[in-house]
Amino acid sequence: MMPEAPKDRGKQPADDPLPPEFEAELKAFETTERERLGLAAAPRVQWAEVLHRKFTLSERAATTILVAGLTRAHDLFLAAALRPLGYRVETLPTPDDEALQYGKAYCDRSMCNPAYYVVGNLLRHLVRLRDGEGLSAAEINKRYLSVTANGCGPCRYGLYISQYRKSLRDIGLDGFRVLQFDQSPEPSRSGEGQGLDLNARLLFHVGRALILADVVNLLKYRTRPYEREAGATDAAVERSLAHVGAALAQGRGLVAALRQVRREFSALAVDRARIKPKVAIIGEIWAQTTEGDGNYRLPAFLEEEGAEVETQPLSVWLLSRFWEPRYDLVHRARMLAGSKGAAGDTLRGKWWKIPALRAGEGLVRAVFAGAARLCGLRGYALPSIDELSRITAPYYDTNQKGGEMFLEVGKMLQYSAHHGANMVVSVKPFGCMPSSSVSDGVQSLVAERHPETQFVSIETTGDGAVNVYSRLQMHHFKAVQAARGEAERALAAGAIGSQEAIEYLHRHPRLNHPLHQSPRLFSCSAANLFHEIGQCPRFRIRRLWRGLTARSARTAAQAMARAVK
Repeated sequence: MMPEAPKDRGKQPADDPLPPEFEAELKAFETTERERLGLAAAPRVQWAEVLHRKFTLSERAATTILVAGLTRAHDLFLAAALRPLGYRVETLPTPDDEALQYGKAYCDRSMCNPAYYVVGNLLRHLVRLRDGEGLSAAEINKRYLSVTANGCGPCRYGLYISQYRKSLRDIGLDGFRVLQFDQSPEPSRSGEGQGLDLNARLLFHVGRALILADVVNLLKYRTRPYEREAGATDAAVERSLAHVGAALAQGRGLVAALRQVRREFSALAVDRARIKPKVAIIGEIWAQTTEGDGNYRLPAFLEEEGAEVETQPLSVWLLSRFWEPRYDLVHRARMLAGSKGAAGDTLRGKWWKIPALRAGEGLVRAVFAGAARLCGLRGYALPSIDELSRITAPYYDTNQKGGEMFLEVGKMLQYSAHHGANMVVSVKPFGCMPSSSVSDGVQSLVAERHPETQFVSIETTGDGAVNVYSRLQMHHFKAVQAARGEAERALAAGAIGSQEAIEYLHRHPRLNHPLHQSPRLFSCSAANLFHEIGQCPRFRIRRLWRGLTARSARTAAQAMARAVK
């Protein structure tokens, strides 16, 4: 027979305090353990990380800002653009495998690949200043600081700032200042101005420098595969960087410098009749931009294999920085349309931001178009972010803001629809969650529905170059076959032979000019050139005459057949 439960058991609250004797026993046990572990007199102090961000206006003239991580052109132009504003800027070398080893030694495990390269690149430079040049930690902290970008929520790039601080503490440089580009330094208590003043003038100079570097890089990759003298394009690029960098540093003569860039490239000897597949590199923003070991020196390898490479300009990323808040404002306004009260008033007074953001997009396009025209970059236009979001909607939710958002998928769709490339390579760093979900998931469906363009996704870890090169060579072979097929179709459409087209180029060097760009009907540049040659009046008249003579011959044969009958 079961004992009867107390009548008031169900009325006892769940959080009844323990009986006094239990409380006393637990307190005594805690006191005994603290004495045994030596914690009886230890005060309880909550740990808080010290943020070293103090950078005042008086320190600007004696403090050097270290920048690195993008292409050589981007880093040089960015440093030159900041000097007229009173900043001392120094560029670091392109991150390589040695920087990767520094990053892996001092950063946390399971970070994404760009973190190891970029953080390790800074650590290597600071160690050289300390151990090679004999500077003390206090001198380095006082005379140098670094500026980095920030990342979105799903991207580990947003954790870079904590990795910088941890790694700097581990190498004995606690106190070194690392500022995020969208983060203001610590305000000065004395009322002194900030050393890094993120005003409209600074942002314009930085954006313009990035756009100019995009134009020079696009010219380089468009010209170098067809150069007759090896190394001539690289030499022209170095002279161009010197011209534009000097103009940016002096704050004048930029138009003349850009025209000098056009003259440098115009003097190159090229052979645009070479049949080369066009390979577009897309993917995570840092992995697709860097020219070092971070992506296995991918552009240089593809060019050695016989491809024409097209990289993605950072100007598209700048456009997306204006597009994203504009989209959010419009989307929120549509969701709250007709709402009353506080929900309906959330956008009141913010209407002016939409035209302001559109004006920012227009400014980026205007600067890019002007620089491209002065430098001789013909036939290239920045894509519309609105168009990219529209064509991507069936595959990718526009509201997903991680990594490259929908830009990677939209670029793949545009390359497939407009014959922009024979092969598209998506580069993702090891550990990049947003890019992996896109390149391995969404892009597989896009590639299946658009098989006319070769698509290959590669992951960079710093130690898998052999496997990546092997995969790229296999897909590159297919892209070469596709490019040759396009060239044959272009020659057949013009009813001309390859030798005949080459002879025509010798007689008309205008079509073989380094800055000449044929109308795009095919992915292969040589196929577009052959099609343009076939549309010249001479060959059009010949095709017309051959058509008339063939028709006359058929008419005569038909008349003869009727007469015989």
